[in-house]
Amino acid sequence: MNKIAWLTTTTLILFFSAWPVRAEFTFACSANNDLFKLVPDARRFDTPEQAIDHAADGSAVLILADGYPTQLTEVSSSAFDLARAKHLRLYVEFPSEVPSLKIGKPRLTTWERAIVASDAFGEALPKLRIVAPQDCIFTPCDAPNLDLVIGRVAGFDTAVYGLPKERWPLLFSMNDGQWIVATSKLTGFVTARFAPANDWRIVWRSILKKLDPSHEPPPLAFEPTVRPALSADAPLPAHVERETFDRAARFYQHARLLIAPQRRDEIHKLLTVGVEETAAPASDVEGDGSLGILEGYASRIRFDGSQAQRTPIRADCNAEAAMVLALDASLNPEHARAGQIAGNLLDYVYGPEMQSMGRSDPKHPAFGLIAWGAVSPAWKIANYGDDNARVILATLLAAAAQKTDRWDEPVLRALLANLRTTGGKGFRGDRIDIAALESRGWRAYHDAAPVNPSPHFESYLWACNLWAYARTGDRAFIDNTLNAIHVTMEAYAGRKWRWMDNNERSRMLLCLAWLVRLQDTPEHRGWLTAIATDLLAAQQPCGAIQERLGGTGGGHYQIPQSNEAYGTAETPLIQTVGDPASDQLYTTGFTLFALHEAAAATGDAKCKAAEDRLAEFLCRIQVRSEKLPLLDGAWFRAFDYKRWDYWASSADMGWGVWSVEAGWGQAWIAATLALREKQTTMWEFTAASKVTDQFAKVRVQMSQNDGQPVKPTARGDGGRP
Repeated sequence: MNKIAWLTTTTLILFFSAWPVRAEFTFACSANNDLFKLVPDARRFDTPEQAIDHAADGSAVLILADGYPTQLTEVSSSAFDLARAKHLRLYVEFPSEVPSLKIGKPRLTTWERAIVASDAFGEALPKLRIVAPQDCIFTPCDAPNLDLVIGRVAGFDTAVYGLPKERWPLLFSMNDGQWIVATSKLTGFVTARFAPANDWRIVWRSILKKLDPSHEPPPLAFEPTVRPALSADAPLPAHVERETFDRAARFYQHARLLIAPQRRDEIHKLLTVGVEETAAPASDVEGDGSLGILEGYASRIRFDGSQAQRTPIRADCNAEAAMVLALDASLNPEHARAGQIAGNLLDYVYGPEMQSMGRSDPKHPAFGLIAWGAVSPAWKIANYGDDNARVILATLLAAAAQKTDRWDEPVLRALLANLRTTGGKGFRGDRIDIAALESRGWRAYHDAAPVNPSPHFESYLWACNLWAYARTGDRAFIDNTLNAIHVTMEAYAGRKWRWMDNNERSRMLLCLAWLVRLQDTPEHRGWLTAIATDLLAAQQPCGAIQERLGGTGGGHYQIPQSNEAYGTAETPLIQTVGDPASDQLYTTGFTLFALHEAAAATGDAKCKAAEDRLAEFLCRIQVRSEKLPLLDGAWFRAFDYKRWDYWASSADMGWGVWSVEAGWGQAWIAATLALREKQTTMWEFTAASKVTDQFAKVRVQMSQNDGQPVKPTARGDGGRP
């Protein structure tokens, strides 16, 4: 060997001896497995036995749950023996058996989440951190060395009350750390939309590092199948608000929520027996609005990434969806179908389904009121003032967009029906059911004097009354309303609102903006400034409105006070004040709308700047998804503006982090973007309403019941969001 050859050979030997031999990743799985697709140069075999047989000694083999959730992963005892003999590092998930481990029958989860139980994931994912393996079906077992456990746990992203008493292993190591076992399928984290997305990237990079200690794991870079439209710092497109509105309007027509004739009987049957969730249709089946629209999408994410639809047919959601579609047709004349659907939805709201149980009978004390929902007995009996108010406001805005007086009469009936069931001090209370109206008559409510300083339930009716007074001049709409607003602002100064949160502040801000329109006094401006200042103190640099709750809340809306309480009642998205959550169901949409009206009413530059920042934030976090197009254009309830991901405490029954409501905040975000595009406000846009032309006719109708009890027609009860 000559000198040059010797030097070359020696250099190569030294080079390769200094470079650690890479432990190969060998997979037993489908080629479509999420993790497999993210690990470059990995080898794949169809069965565990093939993978173990072909794996190099000392390398890593991952045996994945292709049959999940219906079939456990079967690995023969001889395959485990061979793995031990070859000193293989194993990852096995959802196994039917593992040597020296007793595995129970698979269990379903409902409210359970995963909790970090060790220091295995480092400082980036410390012990007691909470993550969500969606739709987790797991096999109970007794195991040591737990890294993740599954259980019902309270907290925003940390188990504030510690590990739950009832918990089960989810991820652990055995065989002196050589084998890692998951009792569920964790490799479907992309498809099943495990959350938060980056935390699961940390989990998986940590697992891969254990399987191959000599090398840094692959980056596992992936784009979530459902994601925000724009990052926090991405440049804004030139016409981002118009594009965001257009996509939101399209959502209503492609989300398969409009009830088609072939779904009507199925939906009605489910509602009749109290079933409030069902799978979305497998193919495009859209109605034209004449049979109504479903409430939206439930928060629970299934293993395939899909979400169930919520079956209730709510009056508010129908009217608010109609509002968005009517504005769509107004902004885009070529979208004639959107306008037709809007009209059909409002005809449904004011038709027999929603006007049952005496609401269409002038001789009945419920005449003119609008049912909480249709078909379901629990929803038909209720008359919520705030829901009625949003139906009224949405109808007025839709009618103005379509330049029609088609719904003026039922709107005026609803205004007067709610007014006559409001007490002498201007408060109506949260809810009045049909049975109570029949047994007491409407006059008992009119003559009572309740005090209920809860803007969530009261203030939108006050806004309706102020609007009605401006159009009719009837002082019945304003006198008691002024008293109620005054009492409520005194209660605010004494911190005596029910929740003292930004949901209530956003609701109050609207009626104060319209009060300034009518009576621009220093006191009224002072009230508006006080609410706006406290509300905007929670606005973040990105534009988000941080959720804040005074104490633990009250009544049915409380922060869980224990792990066991998680998922048992309606709750905020936060566990403690300071959690970085914004709420698109209850807060940000109503805040955007109120700021828009307040800035125009007062000329306040701070309100206008805050409105602009919030509008930008909401454009950025609108849902985008090519793989799940039914959700594209929506807004999920929760957004963690620090993670820039859809995340929060998801304890709220039915309306958790990933829920999508057809109405509520979602609709008012879109409507306000349309008003901004039109460079007008709702107050101005609806100024030409001729609802007062129906006054004489409706007064005669309503005079046919003198407020006395009538023969009962209904009994029952129900909850609400």
